[in-house]
Order: sequence, then structure tokens, then C-alpha cells
Amino acid sequence: MRILLACEESQEVTKRLRAKGHEAFSCDILPCSGGKPEWHLQQDVTELLKQKWDMIIAFPPCTYLTNAGMCNLTRKGATDEYRANRLKLRDEARDFVLKIYNSNCEKIAIENPVGFLNSNWRKPDQIIKPYEYGHSVNKKTCLWLKGLPKLTPTNIVEPDMKKANLGKQVSSWYAETLKQGKGDLKMVSKIRSKTFEGIAEAIAEQWT
Repeated sequence: MRILLACEESQEVTKRLRAKGHEAFSCDILPCSGGKPEWHLQQDVTELLKQKWDMIIAFPPCTYLTNAGMCNLTRKGATDEYRANRLKLRDEARDFVLKIYNSNCEKIAIENPVGFLNSNWRKPDQIIKPYEYGHSVNKKTCLWLKGLPKLTPTNIVEPDMKKANLGKQVSSWYAETLKQGKGDLKMVSKIRSKTFEGIAEAIAEQWT
């Protein structure tokens, strides 16, 4: 199969699809960090959507689409100009998702956290969590599917949870990634956006 991994610089899914013999290419405006630049198309994915693909799996940027991103609209000190700009960027991010989903391909998957897409596009076809695929992390990930089946959990484990400052139970992974990123929020975001190995393997195995 000829498969496009849109907005995937980590190449986590790309490498597993390649291992199974598929012609998979990651694409991102950033250089890849997966160590396989020969499988990476460093460009805007928009033009690539015009090509013929057997499958498109996309991980579009979620900065302006997550619930956390939406909270910035009402944060203390937010000006009308700031909010207007955030709303514009949010709508552009949604339109980018729709452009991918509506492209001429029979098999498409869109991955994103819970947020704006759920209430201003449509409900996801499935919500998966890393602890269903061998990682003790409780993190909701939404999947919008076209022509593809829902993923089946492969290795359900107990999520590693702890009580945060506000008393809410959250996965310890959130604190660990904050340390890994050394407080740099952009780096932390990049680390957290990487597809878990168990989920990447399930995608490569079940969708092909």
C-alpha cells in the first residue's frame, strides 16, 4: 500500500508500516526525528493530498483545537485582539483537518485530542487510550475514521495515576514529560504528541 502519514515528524507509524512492506511516507514542515529522512517529505502536506494514496493517516497540529487551547480564550488578561486571532487560528486548524478528511482517498484516519473538533465538526468514531496498548498512560486520543475499522486494544494494562495539585487524578506521564522537556512548553508538546509504540504497532497491523 502507498500510505501518507500527514504531520508526522516522529515517524513512529511510518517505520512500522515500512517494516510490514508498505510504501509509507511521513510528511511535516519540520525535519523528521525518526532517523529515516529518505522516507520523509519535508513540506506542506496540502499539495500531497492531490496525489493518489491508498491510505492517509493524519496527526494535524492540535495547539488551537484542544480543550486546553480553548481555555486560552478566557484566560486573565486576554484582549479582544488576542481572542480574535486565536479564533482565526482555531478555525484555520479545523479547516485544515477537513481538507485532509475530504481528500480523494478511500481510507483516512484523523488523530487529535478531545476538543473543538468534537463539538464543531462531529463526534469521533473512537477514543483510544495508551493503557489499552501496553503503556500505563491514561490519555484520551480521538480518531475520526473513513473506510477504516476501529482499533482493537492489544494489551490492556493498569494506568499509572497520581493526584495532581488540584486533587484530580492524572497519569504520571504528564509530570514525566514535563521533566523531559525541561519546562520548555514547545518541547513538552512535541514529546507528548509522539505516537505511543503500542498504538503505532496496532495501526500498522490492523489497518493494513
